[in-house]
Amino acid sequence: MYSSSQPNTPTIYLNGRFFSQRITGIQRYARETVLALDKLITNQANLGFKLKLLTPKGVCVPTFKAIEVEGYGNFQGHLWEQIDLPCRVGNELLFSFGPTGPVVKKRQIITIHDLSVYRIPEAFSRSFRLWYQLVYTVIARRSKLTMTVSRFSAEEINQCLGVPLEKTRISTEGWQHLKLIDEDIAILKKFELENKAFVLAVSSPTSNKNFSAIVKAFKLLGSSAPHCVAAGKTDVNVFSDVGVSMESIQPLGYITDAELKCLYKNAACFIFPSLYEGFGIPPLEAMACGCPILAADIPAVKEVCGDSALYFDPQRPDQLAALVQEIMANMDLRQTLSLSGLAQAEKFSWEQGALLNLAVLKEALYL
Repeated sequence: MYSSSQPNTPTIYLNGRFFSQRITGIQRYARETVLALDKLITNQANLGFKLKLLTPKGVCVPTFKAIEVEGYGNFQGHLWEQIDLPCRVGNELLFSFGPTGPVVKKRQIITIHDLSVYRIPEAFSRSFRLWYQLVYTVIARRSKLTMTVSRFSAEEINQCLGVPLEKTRISTEGWQHLKLIDEDIAILKKFELENKAFVLAVSSPTSNKNFSAIVKAFKLLGSSAPHCVAAGKTDVNVFSDVGVSMESIQPLGYITDAELKCLYKNAACFIFPSLYEGFGIPPLEAMACGCPILAADIPAVKEVCGDSALYFDPQRPDQLAALVQEIMANMDLRQTLSLSGLAQAEKFSWEQGALLNLAVLKEALYL
């Protein structure tokens, strides 16, 4: 069993700020990876270090068996991360499952999920973009190691930040959180989707997520276009383009995981038209629920979906329109993609991600 009672056992501190944030992609990754990591080390003796999760005071966190938890400080949000967190950690190693950390802290590792603030800067508010570019420049270039979530993002970190590939470590993401959730079928009645063929999109409707491709594709389809619903809402503090057209798309806003699982299981297909991604949890979740995938032909998404999706050029709405028309008319194709997607999803897990993160923690401790 896990034990941290040995004398002089070093402590690695985990940045738990994400527990105070709304769950989107990065927060999902952080939360599920920490939970899987706790389960992983619970049955390991002589780990060689202790893990302590630090959060702002008053933040609700799950119960852990092996990871210690401490609420600390006087601030919340950015101020907590930049002032309270480094004061508490001191000279010990700090590990963040997200892309930010205290800029004054030298001994730390952050997890950069993508380089969208460099590749598509126009999609973000000026303050958000400049802050993240500063954090990446200061922390990633100075750190002994940097974490990311795909081979594509490792190459992006190298190209945008100049971090050598040999100083980058790659984790992965999962979908097993959906196993613990019973689908909430009430959402079908709530949005009048019962006994209706519909396609699903999931994300904030901002320019980088490219919902305009769906709108344009459905215009090309005209009266033959299926009903389309989109889950997600734009954060005006992050994104600059909050006025993206949602014509032909029924916006659902933020929904629960239970409602989302129901939509994945009942949609005729899932459309993921993003121009840029570092990984892509939504298509992975959709595959795990047996939902056929129509995805943008971009590197990170192809890492996730492999041969289990139909791909289109995200700048070619006509290609998307043709695929929508094909998949809606061909039940055998939908079934084939569904079965293939289920098999592809099995290649990913939060447990695997925890193992990869644990290896980096062990490696970084004595760098």
